[in-house]
Amino acid sequence: MDPEHSLNRSAELRTRMDERRTVRQFAPDPVPLQVVRDAVACAATAPSGAHQQPWTFVLVQDPEVRRRIREAAEEEERLSYDGRLGEEWLAALRPLGTDEVKPHLTDAPALIVVFQQRYWLGPDGAKRKHYYVDESVGIAVGMLLTALHLSGLAALVHTPSPMRFLAEVLGRPANEKAFAVLPVGYPAADCQVPDLVRKSLDQVLVEF
Repeated sequence: MDPEHSLNRSAELRTRMDERRTVRQFAPDPVPLQVVRDAVACAATAPSGAHQQPWTFVLVQDPEVRRRIREAAEEEERLSYDGRLGEEWLAALRPLGTDEVKPHLTDAPALIVVFQQRYWLGPDGAKRKHYYVDESVGIAVGMLLTALHLSGLAALVHTPSPMRFLAEVLGRPANEKAFAVLPVGYPAADCQVPDLVRKSLDQVLVEF
């Protein structure tokens, strides 16, 4: 790619990504599933420790399964907001207006539940250690968010804690640990997002 083309491409990407916002209010309208699948395929190109690709993406559309996920998530969130998080963390959340009620888990037409494979598990029960799992899966989720946004879909990274219930509800194997839940869809007509200001480039970039 010649320098001029590269500069134009990077400026366009910067503008489009600056428009990305986290959405908590979703319209029930279905989304093109191939768009979601393509976004997951993009996420799966992420670099990973020793190229072990320690991730599993579970796409959930079934309303009953989403209801069960919401019920379990709200129970954990209720305990967290009742004091398990600690006052410092609760104070940081207050400006965002979040609470234990999580309608996005059932309003959004699709959930992508991301699991990290803590170790490789063979069909015969053999185990092999995975390396840099947190870093690898975190990069993949970032690429997933980017792909969804650039494809015209909104998303939210939801991390109820603890998340053991997700493996139980979705029947995942013992080597997989839930990393995040991403509701995916279109923003509701009355959707509101926090009026946040991102740090400027000179606040986040140091050059030598």
